Amino acid sequence: MLIPEYVLSCLNALEDAGFPCYAVGGCVRDALLGLEPHDYDLCTAATPAQIKQVFSGCGLVLAGEKHGTVGIITPRGVVEITAFRTEGQYLDNRHPDSVTFVTDIREDLARRDFTVNAMAYSPTRGFADPFGGQRDLENKILRAVGNAQERFREDSLRILRGVRFAVRFGLTPDADTQAAMLQLTPLMENLARERVFEELCQLLPLVKAEDLLHYAPILAQVIPEIAPTVDFQQHSSHHSYDVFTHTAYVTEAVAPELPLRWAALLHDLGKPAAFTLDEDGQGHFYGHAQLSAEIADRILLRLKAPTALRERVVFLIKHHMDMIVADRKLLRRLLSRYGQEALEQLMALQRADFCSKGVTGDAFDFDAVDSMIACIAEEESCLCVKDLAVNGYDLMALGITGQAIGRTLNALLEAVLEEQLPNEKDALTEHIKTICHSEPAHMLAWESPGY
Repeated sequence: MLIPEYVLSCLNALEDAGFPCYAVGGCVRDALLGLEPHDYDLCTAATPAQIKQVFSGCGLVLAGEKHGTVGIITPRGVVEITAFRTEGQYLDNRHPDSVTFVTDIREDLARRDFTVNAMAYSPTRGFADPFGGQRDLENKILRAVGNAQERFREDSLRILRGVRFAVRFGLTPDADTQAAMLQLTPLMENLARERVFEELCQLLPLVKAEDLLHYAPILAQVIPEIAPTVDFQQHSSHHSYDVFTHTAYVTEAVAPELPLRWAALLHDLGKPAAFTLDEDGQGHFYGHAQLSAEIADRILLRLKAPTALRERVVFLIKHHMDMIVADRKLLRRLLSRYGQEALEQLMALQRADFCSKGVTGDAFDFDAVDSMIACIAEEESCLCVKDLAVNGYDLMALGITGQAIGRTLNALLEAVLEEQLPNEKDALTEHIKTICHSEPAHMLAWESPGY
């Protein structure tokens, strides 16, 4: 395992001072998998006080000192060094009520979540793997360290983390780990919503449909609104899947971007409540897009998602059933109203939704819509008020005042978007003058041609 020089210098400083020190956890796992680690954590037989003494000439980060962690500020970033430790009881299913510093690397590794994360490496002392993490990696097994029930009772977020590790590295939980994950999912109700959201945001870009279907009981524990969609039959000639199976395929089909993945996961949550069955036995879900958007909004508020992400996801879900065709005027209006990124994401969600029904026969030319959106965007045409060839000062020069300025600019934009007027200053000015003949400027409240 090749350790970067800035990390190795910290490790060597402790070794030179007589304290065994190892790279530990995810960086070792990733190196064994042939992946480049994103960060490096060290663990050592030194206590926090001894770590601070060894690095007394360096800038230190001491926020985690009471739990045994000291951060060393280097030119390449902070290197976190944690004292070997054992932990007391987790009375709140998250934090140990005490930590005890020890000198044996095995004792420290025994407190970790999964065997694939309970490995350590030292250039001088070699590889420490007392629980068979390397073997489990080779065999594609996710196994809790020691007693799986105890590990998940200590911190129930490890259940979601286990799902993420399994999905990311293609691991299958062993029988005991899988059983404990499913049995103890109710403990996740005690987790801080921010922790759940952060974990889900790391998981969603990784998942495939089969992952969502396999781990549906765990997802439904942290997002209970998912549960009614599992095995909910649609009774529709346009769908061969139940609601959640369809959702799983839609989620896999969109790009691994958070707004799209969240929108795909939540886009049909309103279907069970909106379901009706007609006299021919056909299922219908009238109004489910609006209902799903409202449910998604409540979920993301509960999880304390960033406002911008929540609003984009709600927008995508609310409009995912809108009929959008390759009509230039329509697309110009939508680009003006929503913006290019939002409209392209909406079309991506609609494409995934349309193509994940499990039936053939329906057809829609999404490529034509996407191509026209790209062409309109490349034209740098007038799509908003600030793009107009006239502005508020031009209107004031024509005698238009007050709120009539805004109404006039918006009406001009509508006319330009509909290609009923060119976005040229002379043409727009002449049209305004024509309107002004019939009404005092301060009362001007005209509508665009054809409206």
